[in-house]
Amino acid sequence: MRRIRPASRTARKRLSALAERELTAGEVRQALATPLSDAERDESLSLIRWFRRRYPTPGERLAYVRRAYRRWSAAEGE
Repeated sequence: MRRIRPASRTARKRLSALAERELTAGEVRQALATPLSDAERDESLSLIRWFRRRYPTPGERLAYVRRAYRRWSAAEGE
């Protein structure tokens, strides 16, 4: 199994800038007007089915989100 290296500080900054940038109204309209491809829809539905099997109750889903948020917050402070 191949181990994935953590992203460099530069890469994290670039990704953060992309993720945090504000979109224009035109960009939002364009994104919402673009339909998902069949492959994107199938992949999304597959991931939703997996998540719902893995975390079948609302309480389990909420507990997962809380754990994930703590992980993401800790990683942000690195």
